[in-house]
Amino acid sequence: MRAEFPEFRLGNVLATSFTATLTERQGDAVERIPTPHRLIDWLAVNDLAVDSCTTAQLDLARELRESIHAAATATAIQDDLPASAVQVINDCSAQGRAAAVLTPGGKRRWQLSSACSVEDALSVIAADAISIIAGERDGKLALCASPTCRAAFFDTSQSRTRKWCDMNTCGNRQKKARFHAKQRKNGTAARADVS
Repeated sequence: MRAEFPEFRLGNVLATSFTATLTERQGDAVERIPTPHRLIDWLAVNDLAVDSCTTAQLDLARELRESIHAAATATAIQDDLPASAVQVINDCSAQGRAAAVLTPGGKRRWQLSSACSVEDALSVIAADAISIIAGERDGKLALCASPTCRAAFFDTSQSRTRKWCDMNTCGNRQKKARFHAKQRKNGTAARADVS
């Protein structure tokens, strides 16, 4: 029997979706890739299927994830990029042998080496991170307004004022909290009027 794991949070940007494999960073953190097999699952869902994953490769993936998050956070708050994060991102980008290929439908797809290694997949994620951190794509890096989340996300909304990494989770949670606070306030006020 296979253990149940939290669902993946999938977005439109590979690098920030990868950082979302650890959520609620400022609260009760939720690890979405706790095992090598779970990393294989995440990579497959993101069209970066690999044959196998070792514990050392999982550790490298998590190091890349945290480095991307640190660099994206620094970019979002207009701070200097952490040198150690830049080094990890660059090293991961350089060590893979993935190639961009054009599909018959006119889409770009990543082709991993014949070994289908985790390092190839991580190089694709690192390259994606480099493109968004360097400002090469239309959008901006931002941090989720949820005080327990603070996830880095890539805002491509027209106004570039999106507040939540995911409206279905963090956004709804905050809306519910405001609604319940308003209900409590109104309930207290109504009880005071009755007294």
